[in-house]
Amino acid sequence: MYSIMYTKYIECMSLKVVKTALYIEVTEQLRSMIAGGVLSPGTWIDEQKLAEQLGVSRTPFREAIRILASEGLLRIEPRRGCYVTELTEKDLDEIFPLMAMLEGRCVFEAASKANKQDLDALEILHKKLKACAEDKDIDRYYATNREIHLAIQHLAGNEWLTQMVHDLRRILNLSRHRSLHQRGRIEESCKEHLAVFEALKARDAKKAETLMKDHIQNQREALRHLKFEQRLTA
Repeated sequence: MYSIMYTKYIECMSLKVVKTALYIEVTEQLRSMIAGGVLSPGTWIDEQKLAEQLGVSRTPFREAIRILASEGLLRIEPRRGCYVTELTEKDLDEIFPLMAMLEGRCVFEAASKANKQDLDALEILHKKLKACAEDKDIDRYYATNREIHLAIQHLAGNEWLTQMVHDLRRILNLSRHRSLHQRGRIEESCKEHLAVFEALKARDAKKAETLMKDHIQNQREALRHLKFEQRLTA
């Protein structure tokens, strides 16, 4: 009797694990589609169509929608449906100062913890970043820039800080790397990163923090100028 009950328990647990893994997978797929621009800001989420495309039922799909809505990537409107979040100018004005503060703290903490091997690895990434800037390869520059920020977070070794940065970065991914399309921004961004790295190598934590904060805030200004330029040419 005990053996039968135990077997049924294991079977139920297995089904639960499979179901849980499925909605997590759907969540990651949808998150990637949003970050990659496949589902652009303002897009209406066609549940039936997307669930069919992903080969899943509506149950795990709706659970994924709920999670992404809680993260701020999607918004659910009663009687209208679900949409990819569009960041307003007010949103950006509120988020970027927070991101600047958090990223600044990351590099501040990294400055006292990075060893020579860490700095050598960062140097390689910064050389790659410079090459991307010279080639004006925005996609590769954005990807390398992300690698650098993640590497600095790792060196900071502060799990709480990393989680907060991660949560905000998910939201800012909605604007993707549009700031790099502003004239001259990719060159300016690269200079800013190289300056942060020089301060990091010099173990000047305060200077590195200040430069990183400026770098993040300059991204916000680039987005503002880009929008202004687009209005002029519209």
